[in-house]
Amino acid sequence: MNDLTDQQLLAAYTESGSEPAFTALVQRHLDLVYSAALRMVNNPHQAQDVTQGVFLALAQNARPLSRHPVLSGWLHRTARNLAAKAVRSDVRRQTHEQEAAAMNELLAHPDPAAWKTIAPHLDEALGELGEPDRDALLLRYFERKSARDMAGLLGISDEAAQKRVTRATERLREGLVKRGITVGSGGLVVLISANAVQSAPAGLLATVSTFALAGTITTSAIITTTHTLAMTTLQKAIIAAALATAVGTGVFAAHQSARWQSENTTLQQQLVQLQTDNQSLSNRLATPVPDVSGLSAKEFNELLKLRGEVGALRRQAGELEQLRTENQTIRRHLAEATRPAAAAGADPSAFKLISRQTVDAAKYIGLAMAIYSADHNEQYPTNFDGILSCLNADYTNSSGNLSLDTFELLNTGVANRQTPHLIALRERAPRRTPEGRWERIYLLADGSVQTLRTDDGNFDSLEQTLQQASQ
Repeated sequence: MNDLTDQQLLAAYTESGSEPAFTALVQRHLDLVYSAALRMVNNPHQAQDVTQGVFLALAQNARPLSRHPVLSGWLHRTARNLAAKAVRSDVRRQTHEQEAAAMNELLAHPDPAAWKTIAPHLDEALGELGEPDRDALLLRYFERKSARDMAGLLGISDEAAQKRVTRATERLREGLVKRGITVGSGGLVVLISANAVQSAPAGLLATVSTFALAGTITTSAIITTTHTLAMTTLQKAIIAAALATAVGTGVFAAHQSARWQSENTTLQQQLVQLQTDNQSLSNRLATPVPDVSGLSAKEFNELLKLRGEVGALRRQAGELEQLRTENQTIRRHLAEATRPAAAAGADPSAFKLISRQTVDAAKYIGLAMAIYSADHNEQYPTNFDGILSCLNADYTNSSGNLSLDTFELLNTGVANRQTPHLIALRERAPRRTPEGRWERIYLLADGSVQTLRTDDGNFDSLEQTLQQASQ
Protein backbone atom coordinates (compact mmCIF):
# COMPACT_ATOMS: atom_id res chain seq x y z
CA MET A 1 0.00 0.00 0.00
CA ASN A 2 3.02 2.25 0.01
CA ASP A 3 2.26 3.22 -3.60
CA LEU A 4 -1.18 4.64 -2.71
CA THR A 5 -1.68 8.32 -1.89
CA ASP A 6 -2.99 9.53 1.46
CA GLN A 7 -6.38 10.24 -0.11
CA GLN A 8 -6.62 6.74 -1.57
CA LEU A 9 -5.72 5.14 1.76
CA LEU A 10 -8.35 7.26 3.54
CA ALA A 11 -10.95 6.36 0.91
CA ALA A 12 -10.16 2.67 1.37
CA TYR A 13 -10.54 3.01 5.11
CA THR A 14 -13.84 4.93 4.97
CA GLU A 15 -15.44 2.75 2.29
CA SER A 16 -14.48 -0.70 3.52
CA GLY A 17 -13.05 -0.16 6.98
CA SER A 18 -9.66 -1.40 5.84
CA GLU A 19 -7.43 -1.49 8.89
CA PRO A 20 -4.26 -2.09 6.80
CA ALA A 21 -4.98 1.12 4.90
CA PHE A 22 -5.27 3.12 8.14
CA THR A 23 -2.18 1.43 9.60
CA ALA A 24 -0.25 2.43 6.48
CA LEU A 25 -1.34 6.04 7.00
CA VAL A 26 -0.23 5.99 10.63
CA GLN A 27 3.12 4.45 9.70
CA ARG A 28 3.65 7.08 6.99
CA HIS A 29 3.02 10.13 9.23
CA LEU A 30 3.82 8.83 12.73
CA ASP A 31 7.29 10.38 12.96
CA LEU A 32 6.05 13.78 11.76
CA VAL A 33 3.23 13.94 14.32
CA TYR A 34 5.28 12.65 17.24
CA SER A 35 8.16 15.04 16.53
CA ALA A 36 5.84 18.05 16.39
CA ALA A 37 4.15 17.02 19.63
CA LEU A 38 7.47 16.43 21.38
CA ARG A 39 8.78 19.87 20.43
CA MET A 40 5.76 21.53 21.97
CA VAL A 41 5.16 19.52 25.16
CA ASN A 42 8.84 18.64 25.75
CA ASN A 43 7.74 15.41 27.44
CA PRO A 44 7.94 11.99 25.70
CA HIS A 45 4.95 10.54 27.55
CA GLN A 46 2.76 13.54 26.82
CA ALA A 47 3.95 13.53 23.21
CA GLN A 48 2.75 9.93 22.87
CA ASP A 49 -0.66 10.90 24.27
CA VAL A 50 -0.92 13.82 21.84
CA THR A 51 0.09 11.54 18.93
CA GLN A 52 -2.63 9.05 19.84
CA GLY A 53 -5.15 11.91 20.00
CA VAL A 54 -4.15 13.14 16.54
CA PHE A 55 -4.67 9.77 14.85
CA LEU A 56 -7.90 9.24 16.77
CA ALA A 57 -9.11 12.53 15.29
CA LEU A 58 -7.93 11.32 11.87
CA ALA A 59 -10.01 8.15 12.18
CA GLN A 60 -13.06 10.17 13.22
CA ASN A 61 -12.69 12.64 10.34
CA ALA A 62 -11.46 10.23 7.68
CA ARG A 63 -14.32 10.79 5.20
CA PRO A 64 -14.01 14.59 4.79
CA LEU A 65 -10.21 14.36 4.96
CA SER A 66 -10.15 11.95 2.01
CA ARG A 67 -10.75 15.06 -0.11
CA HIS A 68 -8.11 17.12 1.71
CA PRO A 69 -5.23 17.92 -0.65
CA VAL A 70 -2.36 17.82 1.91
CA LEU A 71 -2.99 15.51 4.86
CA SER A 72 0.32 16.29 6.57
CA GLY A 73 -0.71 19.93 6.99
CA TRP A 74 -3.92 18.91 8.76
CA LEU A 75 -2.03 16.43 10.95
CA HIS A 76 0.53 19.07 11.95
CA ARG A 77 -2.15 21.63 12.81
CA THR A 78 -4.10 19.08 14.84
CA ALA A 79 -0.94 18.01 16.68
CA ARG A 80 -0.18 21.66 17.49
CA ASN A 81 -3.71 22.29 18.83
CA LEU A 82 -3.78 19.16 20.97
CA ALA A 83 -0.27 19.84 22.27
CA ALA A 84 -1.21 23.40 23.20
CA LYS A 85 -4.28 22.10 25.02
CA ALA A 86 -2.15 19.56 26.86
CA VAL A 87 0.31 22.27 27.90
CA ARG A 88 -2.49 24.50 29.17
CA SER A 89 -4.02 21.60 31.10
CA ASP A 90 -0.64 20.82 32.63
CA VAL A 91 -0.12 24.45 33.62
CA ARG A 92 -3.57 24.59 35.20
CA ARG A 93 -2.90 21.35 37.05
CA GLN A 94 0.41 22.63 38.38
CA THR A 95 -1.25 25.90 39.39
CA HIS A 96 -3.99 24.05 41.27
CA GLU A 97 -1.40 21.88 42.97
CA GLN A 98 0.60 24.92 44.02
CA GLU A 99 -2.54 26.63 45.32
CA ALA A 100 -3.54 23.50 47.20
CA ALA A 101 -0.07 23.23 48.71
CA ALA A 102 -0.17 26.88 49.72
CA MET A 103 -3.60 26.43 51.30
CA ASN A 104 -2.45 23.34 53.17
CA GLU A 105 0.54 25.30 54.44
CA LEU A 106 -1.75 28.09 55.62
CA LEU A 107 -4.04 25.63 57.34
CA ALA A 108 -1.10 23.92 59.01
CA HIS A 109 0.43 27.22 60.14
CA PRO A 110 -2.41 29.77 60.42
CA ASP A 111 -1.55 33.43 60.80
CA PRO A 112 -3.57 34.89 63.71
CA ALA A 113 -2.51 38.42 62.83
CA ALA A 114 -3.98 38.14 59.31
CA TRP A 115 -7.35 37.02 60.68
CA LYS A 116 -7.36 39.81 63.30
CA THR A 117 -6.91 42.28 60.46
CA ILE A 118 -9.71 40.85 58.35
CA ALA A 119 -12.27 39.97 61.06
CA PRO A 120 -13.46 43.54 61.91
CA HIS A 121 -14.25 44.23 58.23
CA LEU A 122 -15.51 40.82 57.06
CA ASP A 123 -19.20 41.18 57.88
CA GLU A 124 -19.43 44.70 56.46
CA ALA A 125 -17.79 43.52 53.22
CA LEU A 126 -20.19 40.55 53.10
CA GLY A 127 -23.11 42.93 53.55
CA GLU A 128 -22.05 44.93 50.48
CA LEU A 129 -22.22 41.86 48.24
CA GLY A 130 -25.28 41.01 46.20
CA GLU A 131 -27.58 38.39 47.69
CA PRO A 132 -26.50 35.57 45.28
CA ASP A 133 -22.81 36.16 46.07
CA ARG A 134 -23.39 36.43 49.82
CA ASP A 135 -25.52 33.26 49.87
CA ALA A 136 -22.86 31.36 47.92
CA LEU A 137 -20.11 32.29 50.39
CA LEU A 138 -22.24 31.52 53.45
CA LEU A 139 -23.24 28.12 52.10
CA ARG A 140 -19.71 27.17 51.00
CA TYR A 141 -17.46 28.45 53.77
CA PHE A 142 -19.76 29.12 56.74
CA GLU A 143 -22.11 26.12 56.45
CA ARG A 144 -19.44 23.87 54.85
CA LYS A 145 -21.70 22.85 51.92
CA SER A 146 -20.15 21.09 48.93
CA ALA A 147 -20.66 22.37 45.38
CA ARG A 148 -23.18 19.58 44.79
CA ASP A 149 -25.16 20.48 47.92
CA MET A 150 -25.12 24.14 46.89
CA ALA A 151 -26.32 23.25 43.40
CA GLY A 152 -29.28 21.37 44.88
CA LEU A 153 -30.23 24.26 47.16
CA LEU A 154 -29.80 26.99 44.53
CA GLY A 155 -31.26 25.02 41.61
CA ILE A 156 -28.14 25.32 39.43
CA SER A 157 -25.44 23.00 38.12
CA ASP A 158 -22.38 21.96 40.15
CA GLU A 159 -20.11 23.93 37.82
CA ALA A 160 -22.27 27.05 38.06
CA ALA A 161 -22.25 26.77 41.86
CA GLN A 162 -18.46 26.60 41.93
CA LYS A 163 -18.15 29.54 39.53
CA ARG A 164 -20.52 31.56 41.71
CA VAL A 165 -18.34 30.85 44.76
CA THR A 166 -15.20 31.88 42.84
CA ARG A 167 -16.82 35.11 41.68
CA ALA A 168 -18.16 35.91 45.13
CA THR A 169 -14.76 35.26 46.74
CA GLU A 170 -13.07 37.66 44.34
CA ARG A 171 -15.68 40.36 44.97
CA LEU A 172 -15.28 39.91 48.72
CA ARG A 173 -11.51 40.23 48.32
CA GLU A 174 -11.98 43.43 46.32
CA GLY A 175 -14.21 44.79 49.09
CA LEU A 176 -11.45 44.13 51.62
CA VAL A 177 -8.85 45.72 49.34
CA LYS A 178 -10.94 48.91 49.30
CA ARG A 179 -10.57 48.91 53.08
CA GLY A 180 -6.80 48.69 52.84
CA ILE A 181 -6.56 44.93 53.45
CA THR A 182 -4.48 43.12 50.83
CA VAL A 183 -5.10 39.38 50.71
CA GLY A 184 -5.13 36.75 47.96
CA SER A 185 -8.26 34.79 47.13
CA GLY A 186 -6.70 31.51 48.27
CA GLY A 187 -5.49 32.96 51.56
CA LEU A 188 -8.87 34.61 52.15
CA VAL A 189 -10.67 31.30 51.68
CA VAL A 190 -8.33 29.58 54.13
CA LEU A 191 -8.76 32.28 56.77
CA ILE A 192 -12.54 32.29 56.47
CA SER A 193 -12.78 28.49 56.53
CA ALA A 194 -10.59 28.26 59.61
CA ASN A 195 -11.88 31.19 61.66
CA ALA A 196 -15.23 32.57 60.46
CA VAL A 197 -17.45 30.15 62.43
CA GLN A 198 -16.62 29.72 66.12
CA SER A 199 -18.29 27.24 68.49
CA ALA A 200 -20.87 28.91 70.74
CA PRO A 201 -20.59 28.43 74.54
CA ALA A 202 -22.04 25.17 75.78
CA GLY A 203 -24.93 26.68 77.75
CA LEU A 204 -25.99 29.23 75.15
CA LEU A 205 -28.31 26.84 73.28
CA ALA A 206 -30.56 26.30 76.28
CA THR A 207 -30.50 30.00 77.18
CA VAL A 208 -31.44 31.16 73.68
CA SER A 209 -34.19 28.55 73.28
CA THR A 210 -35.73 29.42 76.66
CA PHE A 211 -35.57 33.17 76.02
CA ALA A 212 -37.03 32.92 72.51
CA LEU A 213 -39.86 30.60 73.52
CA ALA A 214 -40.68 32.78 76.53
CA GLY A 215 -41.52 35.60 74.17
CA THR A 216 -44.38 33.58 72.72
CA ILE A 217 -46.02 32.73 76.08
CA THR A 218 -48.22 35.83 76.36
CA THR A 219 -49.87 35.52 72.96
CA SER A 220 -50.20 31.73 72.96
CA ALA A 221 -51.54 31.65 76.53
CA ILE A 222 -54.30 34.16 75.75
CA ILE A 223 -55.35 32.20 72.65
CA THR A 224 -55.28 28.91 74.57
CA THR A 225 -57.27 30.38 77.44
CA THR A 226 -60.03 31.74 75.19
CA HIS A 227 -60.18 28.48 73.26
CA THR A 228 -60.33 26.38 76.45
CA LEU A 229 -63.03 28.53 78.00
CA ALA A 230 -65.27 28.01 75.00
CA MET A 231 -64.55 24.29 74.86
CA THR A 232 -65.14 23.89 78.60
CA THR A 233 -68.68 25.25 78.30
CA LEU A 234 -69.40 22.80 75.50
CA GLN A 235 -67.86 19.93 77.41
CA LYS A 236 -70.00 20.78 80.46
CA ALA A 237 -73.15 20.60 78.35
CA ILE A 238 -72.10 17.26 76.89
CA ILE A 239 -71.28 15.84 80.31
CA ALA A 240 -74.60 17.05 81.77
CA ALA A 241 -76.52 15.39 78.93
CA ALA A 242 -74.52 12.21 79.37
CA LEU A 243 -75.31 12.14 83.10
CA ALA A 244 -79.03 12.55 82.44
CA THR A 245 -78.99 9.70 79.94
CA ALA A 246 -77.05 7.43 82.31
CA VAL A 247 -79.72 7.49 85.08
CA GLY A 248 -81.41 4.09 85.54
CA THR A 249 -79.04 2.09 83.31
CA GLY A 250 -77.66 -0.15 86.05
CA VAL A 251 -74.21 -0.75 87.47
CA PHE A 252 -72.38 0.01 84.25
CA ALA A 253 -74.24 3.29 83.79
CA ALA A 254 -73.54 4.24 87.40
CA HIS A 255 -69.84 3.56 86.90
CA GLN A 256 -69.82 5.69 83.78
CA SER A 257 -71.71 8.42 85.60
CA ALA A 258 -69.17 8.47 88.41
CA ARG A 259 -66.29 8.72 85.92
CA TRP A 260 -67.96 11.57 84.05
CA GLN A 261 -68.64 13.39 87.31
CA SER A 262 -64.97 13.08 88.18
CA GLU A 263 -64.00 14.47 84.78
CA ASN A 264 -66.49 17.30 85.20
CA THR A 265 -64.93 18.19 88.56
CA THR A 266 -61.50 18.20 86.98
CA LEU A 267 -62.70 20.43 84.17
CA GLN A 268 -64.26 22.82 86.67
CA GLN A 269 -60.92 23.07 88.48
CA GLN A 270 -59.13 23.69 85.21
CA LEU A 271 -61.65 26.40 84.37
CA VAL A 272 -60.97 28.20 87.65
CA GLN A 273 -57.20 27.96 87.09
CA LEU A 274 -57.50 29.24 83.52
CA GLN A 275 -59.65 32.14 84.64
CA THR A 276 -57.01 33.03 87.23
CA ASP A 277 -54.23 32.80 84.60
CA ASN A 278 -56.28 34.89 82.20
CA GLN A 279 -56.73 37.62 84.79
CA SER A 280 -53.01 37.57 85.57
CA LEU A 281 -52.10 37.85 81.89
CA SER A 282 -54.55 40.70 81.43
CA ASN A 283 -52.95 42.56 84.34
CA ARG A 284 -49.49 42.00 82.84
CA LEU A 285 -50.60 43.32 79.45
CA ALA A 286 -52.08 46.41 81.10
CA THR A 287 -48.83 47.12 82.97
CA PRO A 288 -46.56 49.55 81.05
CA VAL A 289 -43.07 48.47 80.03
CA PRO A 290 -40.68 49.29 82.89
CA ASP A 291 -38.19 52.05 82.29
CA VAL A 292 -34.44 51.89 82.74
CA SER A 293 -34.75 52.83 86.41
CA GLY A 294 -35.29 49.17 87.16
CA LEU A 295 -31.94 48.18 85.69
CA SER A 296 -28.94 47.42 87.80
CA ALA A 297 -25.98 49.80 87.74
CA LYS A 298 -24.02 47.39 85.52
CA GLU A 299 -26.93 46.97 83.06
CA PHE A 300 -27.55 50.72 82.99
CA ASN A 301 -23.88 51.44 82.23
CA GLU A 302 -23.92 48.82 79.47
CA LEU A 303 -27.03 50.48 77.98
CA LEU A 304 -25.34 53.88 78.02
CA LYS A 305 -22.27 52.36 76.36
CA LEU A 306 -24.38 50.82 73.58
CA ARG A 307 -26.20 54.08 73.00
CA GLY A 308 -22.87 55.86 72.75
CA GLU A 309 -21.62 53.33 70.18
CA VAL A 310 -24.80 53.75 68.11
CA GLY A 311 -24.31 57.51 68.11
CA ALA A 312 -20.68 57.12 67.10
CA LEU A 313 -21.63 54.81 64.23
CA ARG A 314 -24.21 57.29 63.00
CA ARG A 315 -21.64 60.08 63.05
CA GLN A 316 -19.15 57.87 61.20
CA ALA A 317 -21.79 57.06 58.57
CA GLY A 318 -22.38 60.78 58.01
CA GLU A 319 -18.64 61.47 57.80
CA LEU A 320 -18.22 58.59 55.33
CA GLU A 321 -20.89 60.00 53.04
CA GLN A 322 -19.20 63.41 53.19
CA LEU A 323 -15.84 61.82 52.36
CA ARG A 324 -17.38 60.03 49.38
CA THR A 325 -18.71 63.31 48.04
CA GLU A 326 -15.35 65.02 48.55
CA ASN A 327 -13.57 62.08 46.90
CA GLN A 328 -15.75 62.34 43.82
CA THR A 329 -15.00 66.06 43.59
CA ILE A 330 -11.26 65.48 43.99
CA ARG A 331 -11.29 62.72 41.35
CA ARG A 332 -13.11 65.00 38.92
CA HIS A 333 -10.63 67.85 39.46
CA LEU A 334 -7.69 65.47 39.25
CA ALA A 335 -8.97 64.00 35.99
CA GLU A 336 -9.34 67.47 34.55
CA ALA A 337 -5.86 68.46 35.69
CA THR A 338 -4.17 65.32 34.38
CA ARG A 339 -5.88 65.42 30.97
CA PRO A 340 -5.24 69.03 29.89
CA ALA A 341 -5.64 68.38 26.15
CA ALA A 342 -9.02 66.70 26.63
CA ALA A 343 -10.21 68.99 29.39
CA ALA A 344 -9.53 72.16 27.49
CA GLY A 345 -12.32 71.42 25.07
CA ALA A 346 -11.08 74.05 22.65
CA ASP A 347 -10.57 71.81 19.60
CA PRO A 348 -13.51 69.45 18.82
CA SER A 349 -11.54 67.60 16.14
CA ALA A 350 -8.69 66.86 18.57
CA PHE A 351 -11.20 65.64 21.14
CA LYS A 352 -12.86 63.35 18.60
CA LEU A 353 -9.45 61.92 17.67
CA ILE A 354 -8.70 61.14 21.34
CA SER A 355 -12.14 59.54 21.76
CA ARG A 356 -11.71 57.40 18.64
CA GLN A 357 -8.23 56.27 19.68
CA THR A 358 -9.51 55.42 23.17
CA VAL A 359 -12.40 53.38 21.74
CA ASP A 360 -10.07 51.53 19.35
CA ALA A 361 -7.64 50.81 22.18
CA ALA A 362 -10.48 49.44 24.35
CA LYS A 363 -11.59 47.18 21.50
CA TYR A 364 -8.11 45.72 21.01
CA ILE A 365 -7.73 45.22 24.76
CA GLY A 366 -11.12 43.49 24.77
CA LEU A 367 -9.96 41.16 21.99
CA ALA A 368 -6.80 40.34 23.97
CA MET A 369 -8.89 39.68 27.08
CA ALA A 370 -11.16 37.35 25.08
CA ILE A 371 -8.13 35.38 23.89
CA TYR A 372 -6.87 35.22 27.48
CA SER A 373 -10.25 34.06 28.85
CA ALA A 374 -10.53 31.33 26.21
CA ASP A 375 -7.35 29.82 27.61
CA HIS A 376 -8.29 30.35 31.29
CA ASN A 377 -11.71 28.76 31.76
CA GLU A 378 -13.62 31.86 30.59
CA GLN A 379 -12.05 34.00 33.33
CA TYR A 380 -10.68 37.50 32.82
CA PRO A 381 -7.12 38.44 33.89
CA THR A 382 -6.48 40.19 37.20
CA ASN A 383 -3.96 42.62 35.69
CA PHE A 384 -2.66 43.80 32.33
CA ASP A 385 0.41 41.56 32.50
CA GLY A 386 -1.78 38.61 31.54
CA ILE A 387 -2.74 40.07 28.15
CA LEU A 388 0.50 41.75 27.03
CA SER A 389 1.40 38.74 24.91
CA CYS A 390 -2.04 38.86 23.25
CA LEU A 391 -1.69 42.48 22.03
CA ASN A 392 -0.03 43.16 18.68
CA ALA A 393 1.18 46.11 16.70
CA ASP A 394 -2.40 46.98 15.66
CA TYR A 395 -3.05 48.18 19.20
CA THR A 396 -0.20 50.71 19.09
CA ASN A 397 -1.08 51.87 15.56
CA SER A 398 -4.81 52.29 16.21
CA SER A 399 -4.57 53.88 19.65
CA GLY A 400 -1.93 56.46 18.89
CA ASN A 401 0.43 54.67 21.29
CA LEU A 402 -2.10 55.13 24.10
CA SER A 403 -0.71 53.70 27.37
CA LEU A 404 -2.44 50.79 29.11
CA ASP A 405 -2.39 52.98 32.23
CA THR A 406 -5.14 54.99 30.55
CA PHE A 407 -7.50 52.14 31.57
CA GLU A 408 -8.28 50.16 34.70
CA LEU A 409 -9.65 46.60 34.98
CA LEU A 410 -12.94 46.03 36.80
CA ASN A 411 -14.64 42.80 37.90
CA THR A 412 -11.49 40.80 37.24
CA GLY A 413 -11.74 37.03 37.17
CA VAL A 414 -15.47 36.80 36.35
CA ALA A 415 -17.06 34.58 33.70
CA ASN A 416 -17.68 36.82 30.69
CA ARG A 417 -20.26 34.69 28.86
CA GLN A 418 -22.63 34.58 31.82
CA THR A 419 -22.39 38.32 32.48
CA PRO A 420 -22.35 40.00 29.05
CA HIS A 421 -23.09 43.54 30.34
CA LEU A 422 -20.64 43.48 33.23
CA ILE A 423 -18.02 46.24 33.05
CA ALA A 424 -14.66 44.62 32.30
CA LEU A 425 -12.60 47.75 31.64
CA ARG A 426 -13.04 51.49 31.88
CA GLU A 427 -11.12 54.63 31.18
CA ARG A 428 -9.25 55.50 34.35
CA ALA A 429 -10.28 59.17 34.31
CA PRO A 430 -13.19 60.85 32.46
CA ARG A 431 -12.49 63.54 29.86
CA ARG A 432 -14.09 66.98 29.48
CA THR A 433 -15.96 67.38 26.19
CA PRO A 434 -15.87 70.60 24.11
CA GLU A 435 -19.49 71.20 25.21
CA GLY A 436 -18.49 71.14 28.89
CA ARG A 437 -19.81 67.65 29.71
CA TRP A 438 -17.81 64.59 30.81
CA GLU A 439 -17.09 61.46 28.78
CA ARG A 440 -15.80 58.01 29.71
CA ILE A 441 -15.12 54.87 27.64
CA TYR A 442 -16.23 51.42 28.93
CA LEU A 443 -15.52 47.89 27.68
CA LEU A 444 -18.23 45.32 28.53
CA ALA A 445 -17.73 41.61 29.06
CA ASP A 446 -19.33 40.76 25.69
CA GLY A 447 -16.58 42.75 23.92
CA SER A 448 -18.69 45.79 23.09
CA VAL A 449 -17.50 49.34 23.85
CA GLN A 450 -19.79 52.02 25.23
CA THR A 451 -19.23 55.75 25.58
CA LEU A 452 -21.09 57.32 28.52
CA ARG A 453 -21.51 61.04 29.18
CA THR A 454 -22.66 62.99 32.24
CA ASP A 455 -23.03 66.65 33.12
CA ASP A 456 -21.22 66.56 36.48
CA GLY A 457 -18.52 63.92 35.96
CA ASN A 458 -20.23 61.41 38.29
CA PHE A 459 -20.69 58.06 36.51
CA ASP A 460 -21.76 55.98 39.54
CA SER A 461 -25.46 55.70 38.64
CA LEU A 462 -24.72 54.83 34.99
CA GLU A 463 -22.22 52.16 36.06
CA GLN A 464 -24.71 50.70 38.53
CA THR A 465 -27.28 50.45 35.74
CA LEU A 466 -24.81 48.47 33.61
CA GLN A 467 -23.85 46.22 36.53
CA GLN A 468 -27.50 45.49 37.42
CA ALA A 469 -28.29 44.61 33.82
CA SER A 470 -25.61 41.90 33.97
CA GLN A 471 -27.06 40.11 37.02
